[in-house]
Amino acid sequence: MADTARSNALAQETSPYLLQHAHNPVDWQPWGPEALDRARREDRPILLSIGYSACHWCHVMAHESFEDAETARVMNGLFVNVKVDREERPDLDKVYQSAHQLIAERPGGWPLTMFLDPHTHVPFFGGTYFPREPRYGMPAFRDVLARVAEWYRSHRDQLKANEGVMKEAMAGLEGEAGSATTTLSPAPLAVARSQLAQSYDPRHGGFGRAPKFPHPTNLERLLRHYATGAQDGQPDPEALSIAVGTLEKMALGGIYDHVGGGFCRYSVDEHWMIPHFEKMLYDNGPLLGLYSEAWQITADPLFRRVARQVAGWVMREMQAPEGGYYSTLDADSEGEEGKFYLWTPDEARGLLEDEEHRLITRRFGLDRDPNFEGQWHLHVCAGLASLADELGRPPAEIEAVVDRALGKLLTARAHRVRPGRDEKVLTSWNGLMIKGMATAGRVFGEAAWIASAERSLDFVRGTLWRDGRLLATCKDGRAHLAAYLDDYAFLMDGILALLQARWRDADLDLLIALAEVLLDAFEDPAQGGFHFTARDHEALIHRPKPLADEALPSGNGVAARVLGRLGHLLGESRYLDAAERTLKAAWPSMMRLPYAHNALLDALEEYLHPPETIVLRGHGAPLAAWHGRAIEHYAPHRLTLAVPNGARLPPGPLAERQPRGEVVAYICQGLQCSAPITDRDSYEHALRSSEVASRRFQTR
Repeated sequence: MADTARSNALAQETSPYLLQHAHNPVDWQPWGPEALDRARREDRPILLSIGYSACHWCHVMAHESFEDAETARVMNGLFVNVKVDREERPDLDKVYQSAHQLIAERPGGWPLTMFLDPHTHVPFFGGTYFPREPRYGMPAFRDVLARVAEWYRSHRDQLKANEGVMKEAMAGLEGEAGSATTTLSPAPLAVARSQLAQSYDPRHGGFGRAPKFPHPTNLERLLRHYATGAQDGQPDPEALSIAVGTLEKMALGGIYDHVGGGFCRYSVDEHWMIPHFEKMLYDNGPLLGLYSEAWQITADPLFRRVARQVAGWVMREMQAPEGGYYSTLDADSEGEEGKFYLWTPDEARGLLEDEEHRLITRRFGLDRDPNFEGQWHLHVCAGLASLADELGRPPAEIEAVVDRALGKLLTARAHRVRPGRDEKVLTSWNGLMIKGMATAGRVFGEAAWIASAERSLDFVRGTLWRDGRLLATCKDGRAHLAAYLDDYAFLMDGILALLQARWRDADLDLLIALAEVLLDAFEDPAQGGFHFTARDHEALIHRPKPLADEALPSGNGVAARVLGRLGHLLGESRYLDAAERTLKAAWPSMMRLPYAHNALLDALEEYLHPPETIVLRGHGAPLAAWHGRAIEHYAPHRLTLAVPNGARLPPGPLAERQPRGEVVAYICQGLQCSAPITDRDSYEHALRSSEVASRRFQTR
């Protein structure tokens, strides 16, 4: 165990992950000038360990090796040991994950363990988790340490020769850049649709085999594809079925927390039954928006139920009193993965009335074999409709009893030892949740959800927006670290969603200011697209320009789509041109593997078919009524803003859309605008052409 009487340099950090290692016997240091200078002066390789607070295997390696005095002695004698929170420093994580892929010829993960030249910071060996003793086909960590240190001492010439090769190979990972003469076409949209269908699991939903991840960008692409076809009179029912089927299977599976709401990171099996129990803000924000929009299409009560529970969980457990959203919940509690979420039939019986227990047992399979280490993790085994048929009672009655029982389980669970919560507030992830909460609040007319998103934005504006630039993270009142592309792009996207839910002049001002920084500090003016780090950021061995979606949507894709929408709204050609340059720069990458670039494909679709922009001017109930009608149905290619008559607007086309009478609608397709509409019937007729009507699904 760690000696809490001693501490290392991590004790001064704010990251919960780094603080978890502050009392290790390892002489950990944070990434920074002091550690890097020490490594150079002492000519000792840097052992770079990257992880995050909710990472199960990070905890395992910490317990096995970093808390072990003998292993620490070896590490301290041979290396300068640097610990990095990948959520605070995604720039370092992206660079060294790419390097790991080149060295190991396979994708990396966490914990990431890399060994760097102390003079150039170029890695020469690496891996992920290493066990204390040889197992899983891997060598013991102490053996790795000794061999790496010896190799560094005896292969200096080879080390120098490999440096240039590594840098060149890392630059090549992003592939060939497109040119200004590239012609953009719909071709990758159709190919991505086909690729997603080919990887779909028609039996269990989702894409590929276990482990299964939610892949929100895949689902959003399919919903948008369906909407585009429906708008053109050619709906694609299979695309809708894939998206809806996956959302349904996840909502019924164990990846979803049926007691408290919220989705876990992924399922270890193809059935979505047993998750890796960590919950991430960045998954739940996009999924909240998706379930809300899927409800608009299907009117499926299951999707409404999930959206309400996720929003409730976010406000109850993941929002700080100051307004920002926390980052993650750990997979472990009391040293055991998933312990917080597990039940036994006897425990449930002791908490519930007989009727409640009978229905919970049937609905969630407590009468079946245990599914996780001798206990039961809840997943739906019997639908509400089938239980209603079996018992001869209305589904609503069954649902009410089930909900009452789940409420009692939630109350009882609150007395357990909770999983650790990483309470740092990340700008980028808050942007994703602002969008999710604002979208859900708009769809369901829930003012409290919109207010929650607004509180998060106000926290970011007040704490993380300093001197015209964003900071990336805040914990315990300490905001620091220069922000990245994702911070700007995701926050801009969240603000745009919030503006569609309700209007505030200051939010548009901030959105424009963020767009200007994006163009000034992140854009590649020569080849197009956006670098992950700003021009004045710390120089690393590689400055990536990420194009493909990963666990998060591509910052380039989100930036291109938001800039396109903002450009049309404001009549700002610089934003439109930057979006076009991004798409052209990414074109070879999109064409090579379309379905890995869904965020960029969304931007491409809106470039080829410019979005419909509706600006409403008016006041009071009439303005609210016209706004409510415009957001009633699923219309992903529509941007609707209800701007009060007294709003302060920037000069240009938006300010020219002046109030007329009680309410007036200005409707534009791209830069082509129709005459102002003040008649409700004409307004209704104009709206119908770009909407997807909902259809009722069976209660599940």
